[in-house]
Amino acid sequence: MIAVWRTGTRVLLALCLAYLPAPGASAQPDDPVLRAELRDFLERTIVGADSFEDRYEAEVWLVDMSGRLARYVGDTEQRLELLHMIHATATAADLPPELVLSVIEVESHFDRFAISRVGAQGMMQVMPFWKDEIGRPEDNLTHNATNLEYGCRILQFYLQKEDGHLHRALARYNGSVGSRKYSNKVFRAWRDNWSTEPLDWGD
Repeated sequence: MIAVWRTGTRVLLALCLAYLPAPGASAQPDDPVLRAELRDFLERTIVGADSFEDRYEAEVWLVDMSGRLARYVGDTEQRLELLHMIHATATAADLPPELVLSVIEVESHFDRFAISRVGAQGMMQVMPFWKDEIGRPEDNLTHNATNLEYGCRILQFYLQKEDGHLHRALARYNGSVGSRKYSNKVFRAWRDNWSTEPLDWGD
């Protein structure tokens, strides 16, 4: 990942120059069995990974998304670094990076220091109790790479549990099962700002 970023930085720099955090995100499941399953899943999957297959693919996606992200992150190099992280972590969790960008927009507007009224932290608004649940109390959820690892893996888990149904999985992620208010916000963010290819949002 770093090699691709460094080799394409000059080209990308040249091309790129031309609401409140949602409460309860990544909430603790009420079902103790589901909570235990998610804890085990996080323990197995919190790792780093690369994503782009080639430099051309990286440049096309990064230039496109950098332009879209500019209203939230002003510095070009910071945008590229963040987008690399998001792409790599989302891909490792079998999530469309554009979906993760949509979740981040709704959760924090790309503010790494965002804290909700219930204590969820960082870009993907992860609840701190998960650190203790998986025996990693030293993890810093305002660190983007760490926050993305937690958030993407939690969303991956819920998508698997909901057989790929985006609205239901997002409701679980937000702790608002039975409501589509949150998932509709993510859908609108995806539709209006981040979509590149169709996603199956169901009915």
